[in-house]
Amino acid sequence: MSGEIITVAQMRAIDAASAAAGVPTRSLMENAGRAVAEAVLQRFSRRGVAVLCGPGNNGGDGWVAARVLRDAGWPVVVWSLVPPEQLKGDPADAAAAWGGGAKLLDGATPEADLYIDALFGAGLSRPLEGEAARLAVTLPRERIIAVDVPSGFSGDEGESIGDAHFCATLTVTFVRKKPAHVLTPSRMCCGDVVVADIGAPESVVAAQQVSLWENDPSRWRLPWPDAEAHKHARGHVLVASGGHARTGAARLSAAGALRAGAGLVTVLSPPDALAENAAQLTAIMLREAKGPESYAEAARNAQCMIIGPAFGTSDAHYKLLCAALEANPRCPLVLDADALTLLAPLTHGLDARDVLTPHLGEFRRAFPGFYSNTPNRIDAARAAAAYARCVVLLKGPDTVIAAPDGRAVVNTTGTPFLATAGSGDVLAGIIGGLIGQGMDSFGAACAGAWLHGKAAEAFGPGLIAEDLPGLLPPVLAVLAASPA
Repeated sequence: MSGEIITVAQMRAIDAASAAAGVPTRSLMENAGRAVAEAVLQRFSRRGVAVLCGPGNNGGDGWVAARVLRDAGWPVVVWSLVPPEQLKGDPADAAAAWGGGAKLLDGATPEADLYIDALFGAGLSRPLEGEAARLAVTLPRERIIAVDVPSGFSGDEGESIGDAHFCATLTVTFVRKKPAHVLTPSRMCCGDVVVADIGAPESVVAAQQVSLWENDPSRWRLPWPDAEAHKHARGHVLVASGGHARTGAARLSAAGALRAGAGLVTVLSPPDALAENAAQLTAIMLREAKGPESYAEAARNAQCMIIGPAFGTSDAHYKLLCAALEANPRCPLVLDADALTLLAPLTHGLDARDVLTPHLGEFRRAFPGFYSNTPNRIDAARAAAAYARCVVLLKGPDTVIAAPDGRAVVNTTGTPFLATAGSGDVLAGIIGGLIGQGMDSFGAACAGAWLHGKAAEAFGPGLIAEDLPGLLPPVLAVLAASPA
């Protein structure tokens, strides 16, 4: 399924187009409910199950799952939000096929070893209330299997619509993942996510022209050196250093670029910081910067230039940054941290080879109103990339990478231990190192985010930014050994 992610509207269109292509919605519901039941049968031993059914199609999936589990010999009780005789359409047919009666959710708390949350799916647009809200804060997440998404979350925004929502240990969704499965906070409440094929024709899915994916190595190809490679063929990356006592961030970026495979990495240092940079650098080279022309020359001659980590935010630094931006011709730029502050609000003309790597605060300053005026991080990053005409990587636990042509990827690798000073500087360096080797900027940003997260996962508690470059080789080795 190539890691595709579809919106709620696209899923509805797939349902409708499938019916038009000869696959009735009742068949889709039957397949969906069966997929939920099979996921339970594969992961749990026989035990008592309470299936919580809402009034819509999500509830219909629950009625089917209940029947399949019962037929497999499991003790199952259906609890419904509405009397079954009030159901209409496909859910009513699914309830009739169950034929085992139901208990009404009217204040009682179902007792069971497992609960299937089939109350509301990804299309929910109002807060949970009444019995659904009460059960959302009562039932234990380790015993909940969610159908489509945990009830209470918006399928597109990944946010809880109200104060109450379910959390699950397993979520079974259909056709493709939805944004709620990869965006926080909903991702944290989905548990393991299973994507089930329910019989929607692939031609119908392809017609949606999906342009959003979950990040993984199938989305990009790393620039492995061949047998005749030499250091100059693997690219030269320049990293702009801050002044005296502000040099560590640039060295972290440089180390990330070197570990990512760049053949040559040079720190471009102000005169007052040469000595402290020289005392810390070995394989990474050092060059003195004597004014704007040094930055313009670097931008003209390198394969990638990284500007921003502890760079400085004075008017003089702005002139240095502009010298690099306005060099003609120039290499791709990775702009982070202070460079984003200097450019905020963003008005400079960038191009598709450039990469901006803001965290949320920097994003809000660089693109005023973009975050608050869009429904989620994906749309915000896409809007920013289109406006800036470059790649935008919006950092966070659900990092979004967006290209100016509308493509977007959500990265789900990583760990909360990445919330440490300097980790973003290393990320900028990894991206720059990949671009320096000839990788396209969107692919480099996607690969950099994935590698950065995987390296952090390999370390765990106690992680500091200095650890990250040294954690890359084992991650890269696994990819190098992969047939893909």
